[in-house]
Amino acid sequence: MGMEVFDAVAQPTRREILRLLSRGELSAGEIASHFAVTQPAISQHLKVLKDVGLVNERRDGARRLLSVRAEGLEDLHRFLEEVLPPALERLKQAAEEEERSGRNARRAKRN
Repeated sequence: MGMEVFDAVAQPTRREILRLLSRGELSAGEIASHFAVTQPAISQHLKVLKDVGLVNERRDGARRLLSVRAEGLEDLHRFLEEVLPPALERLKQAAEEEERSGRNARRAKRN
């Protein structure tokens, strides 16, 4: 999975678009109605999300309907599952170490 996916989801508007689409298929106009930016700006965000494989588009007559591409999210999810457990374990160890050193400092003060 390329870094483009992370660049795509780093942008808050694009994350919000993914949240909206997680509830179901929407047209570009319906998506744009949720934001205080122009439709062309939303179209550009949608293009980025489609290009990195996070969003699907299908035509329904003149309408373009967009939806979350589950496979794209699975790639992102798998990557996070790989990197998060070791990072969370390090965080837990650091917190436990901080707690121990705090207890030792309090003990030293009392003596």
